[in-house]
Amino acid sequence: MKRHKERLFSDNDMIVLKKITHSGSSQSCGNDFNLITDPWIPVRRSDGGPRIIRPDQIAEPGVIFPDWPRADLNIACLELLVGFVFLADPPANAQDWRVRKPDPPRLRERLAPLASAFNLMGDGPLFLQDFDPLEGAPNPPDMLFIDSAGGNTARNNADLMVRRNRYPVLDPALAAMALYTLQAHAPSGGAGNRTSMRGGGPMVTLVDPGKGSLWDLVWANVPDGLPAGSAVLPWMCPTRTSEAKGSEVYPDAAHPAEAFFGMPRRLRLVGEETICGVIQKPYGANYAGWQHPLTPYYRQKAGAELLPLHPRAGAFGYCNWLGVVTEMPGDEGDLRRRAQCLDSYERRVLPQDRAGAGVIVAGWAMDNMKPRDFTWSRQPLLPLENQAGLTLIGMIQSAEAFGLALRGALKVVAGEGSALEVLREEFFTATQAGFETGLGELLAGTPPVEVALRWIRAMERVALEIFGRQALPGLDQLRAEAIKQVIDAREGLRTTFAGWRNPGKDAYLKLGLEPRPRRKAAA
Repeated sequence: MKRHKERLFSDNDMIVLKKITHSGSSQSCGNDFNLITDPWIPVRRSDGGPRIIRPDQIAEPGVIFPDWPRADLNIACLELLVGFVFLADPPANAQDWRVRKPDPPRLRERLAPLASAFNLMGDGPLFLQDFDPLEGAPNPPDMLFIDSAGGNTARNNADLMVRRNRYPVLDPALAAMALYTLQAHAPSGGAGNRTSMRGGGPMVTLVDPGKGSLWDLVWANVPDGLPAGSAVLPWMCPTRTSEAKGSEVYPDAAHPAEAFFGMPRRLRLVGEETICGVIQKPYGANYAGWQHPLTPYYRQKAGAELLPLHPRAGAFGYCNWLGVVTEMPGDEGDLRRRAQCLDSYERRVLPQDRAGAGVIVAGWAMDNMKPRDFTWSRQPLLPLENQAGLTLIGMIQSAEAFGLALRGALKVVAGEGSALEVLREEFFTATQAGFETGLGELLAGTPPVEVALRWIRAMERVALEIFGRQALPGLDQLRAEAIKQVIDAREGLRTTFAGWRNPGKDAYLKLGLEPRPRRKAAA
């Protein structure tokens, strides 16, 4: 399971992109730049074909993956390509999805009528920009990047980690991709500057069939539907604004394709051959009630509204799988829902074609307006069914339970606060290898009961080691009552892992195990 972090930004990114963009392509200037008819998307290839392509060329053999110089642009580019195909030529049903082969001429023909809606600059409606020109002083184009220094940060000279004005100008390709990324993932940005329809920095999950083909990756995530014309795109009509109460945009008032082409921010790019500024006005579309097909959702309690899931800072490990990679069982599935694209893929694909499939998980971990971390991870999409699948879910749920038990036991030495969360995360990190071992055993057909028993033992060893390291040094220097608290906390942790008290009892139940037998008292 890959849990790596892709690079996000370097001082040379602008230079790198210029070299990519202007090598072997006829990039149009800003006023002539069109996202449908021009080659503008940098890609990795397995052959000697062009490394800057049009959207229809994703169906060509040898095209592997987008090759923007930032990971957030790559994940947004995948979303955009899914949106292009959904808008122009989606599958009608599962059978159509299975039989459709990559066909560049067909895709080019289906995309062509949309071209007039995808000009970046010039006259007429412009891609993801206000219907009418905006008045006001332009911001530097660097504002299009989520991790850029905001106005207050720059004014207070607090931009230490991310410098202001990293990109004094953008060429059209990078400007288009950054514009899409901001509209799709927009964080809160001050009074009236709306977040994306999934909130700021949503978690994005995409099925990766594992075939090394960009077309297969995109096609695996395109929802069923009917082709739509450019009239359904929000920038093709007067801009919807949200100053007034009751101005929310609900799904029944727009075409489903707007999930991929939302406009929470009111923006106009400034420039000619290059983009040198961005004018922004507040109160763009205020989306409510949408379920984006590429994002998992959750409820805070039964009956509450569904909310989009957001990444947490740090590595994406097995403890994050439930409701993201792995479907929740029974009634619990109503509290955490995987992205629709995962469920659709599993309904569509034949069993013999599932080998090697995985889930790309990506997104910004945000603290209100502040980006903390960017997650990029590939997790397996598992074929486990019946008891093996339930045991896998139980392994994750039991880790959540025992992680909380460890956190509670450590209060006597670590107190309250962030230190406890750090230690709980250490528990998950230190049990990752044991989880992967257990997963491999389930896939190999080992009886689930045996896997579950070894898993509890592995978690117990890690938890007691962390507790001992935190609580035992200097124990003999404490007062008697403090020593008793530590001893009682450790004993409580042991009885929890034995299944004699909650949350251990519940963890054993989810794993299909009986609690350990209690020792009989000596006569």
